[in-house]
Amino acid sequence: MFPPLDHALVKAVAWELVAATQQPLRRQALADVTARVRTVLGTPSRRSTVWRMLDTDAIKPWRDTYWIFPRAPPFADQAGPMLDLSAGLGHGDPLGPQDHSLSADEKTSIPARRRGHPALPPAPGRAASIAHEDARGGALHSRAAWDVRRGHVIGRCELTTGIDPFGRVGKQVLAEEPYRSGARLLWIVDHGSSPRGAASKQRLRQVDSRLILVHTPVHASWLHHVAISFAILQRKVLTPNDFADLEAIRLRLALYEELSNQTPTPLQWKFDRTKLIALFAKIEARQRALTDTQCTCFKEAA
Repeated sequence: MFPPLDHALVKAVAWELVAATQQPLRRQALADVTARVRTVLGTPSRRSTVWRMLDTDAIKPWRDTYWIFPRAPPFADQAGPMLDLSAGLGHGDPLGPQDHSLSADEKTSIPARRRGHPALPPAPGRAASIAHEDARGGALHSRAAWDVRRGHVIGRCELTTGIDPFGRVGKQVLAEEPYRSGARLLWIVDHGSSPRGAASKQRLRQVDSRLILVHTPVHASWLHHVAISFAILQRKVLTPNDFADLEAIRLRLALYEELSNQTPTPLQWKFDRTKLIALFAKIEARQRALTDTQCTCFKEAA
């Protein structure tokens, strides 16, 4: 119904940078594109027609995603020991029965939202209904240590975050077996404010010389076992958020921890150093491709 030139003009309008339109917009809505198409083509084009033209195009400039490259080589240097611990290795040697690796982190600001009306249960052809309006009842911070090899979790709730809560969960772990009588306790943490830097390592060794702090790389929550367990916690325990008060949150988390520890199940970890090397080879190839594309664009612009 529309000649190829009209298709090209419609796509050109959608592709044009918003800055070039001299409008204070970050991106164009379909109505904006349709209005400009009508001006360019001189015809009363319909919104649905413009949408069909754009939807069939292979490239959709109105869509975007965020991305980040791991920071190599520091990323690889720090990720390697973590992957070894996931495989039951420490410094290249198998971990002994008295060695324990624990992945520790905190899930901050879990709010207590008292809904304005009771939830409606599901019915045939209708999902459960949760009232949108709520009253805020404060927030708790959950800190937990996940035993990488056993799948056992030890956690606690705090009203604040910081160095002291970080130390309290460490003492809680040390008070339980088999950690109390263990030979080495490898404590895997991220680069949050509490466990960051060499000072945190020194503080931990002062508590107990058996504690060895292992930092994850930056942007590596996907390698952090406890972060994955927090994602499961969010999906299975905290959603939907309908808690009368902070005590209800604390009780729910404590009961879930007790339930999980009845049949502790470690994560079936499959990502190892070999796959890490393959990933970096893929990333480097992608970086080279992006660099070549940018150079080509600059040359054509010149």
